[in-house]
Amino acid sequence: MTTTEYQVTGMTCGHCEMSVREEVEQIAGVEDIQVSAQSGKLVVTAASDLDDAAVLAAVTEAGYSAVRV
Repeated sequence: MTTTEYQVTGMTCGHCEMSVREEVEQIAGVEDIQVSAQSGKLVVTAASDLDDAAVLAAVTEAGYSAVRV
C-alpha cells in the first residue's frame, strides 16, 4: 500500500471535500481518501503506486487545483 499527500487549493467547505472525494474515489486502486478543506490536504491510500496525473486530473475535474506534497 502507498499513501500520497496533496495540497489542494480552493476548498472552503464540506461540499468541496465531497466533490474532491467523489472524483478521486473513481481512480482504480484507491482504497482510502482523507480530505480536509480546513487544511487543504488530500491524502490518498492506494493498493499500489498511484498515478499522480490521475489524481491531479480528478481534483481539477472537481473544480480545484492540487500539487503533490
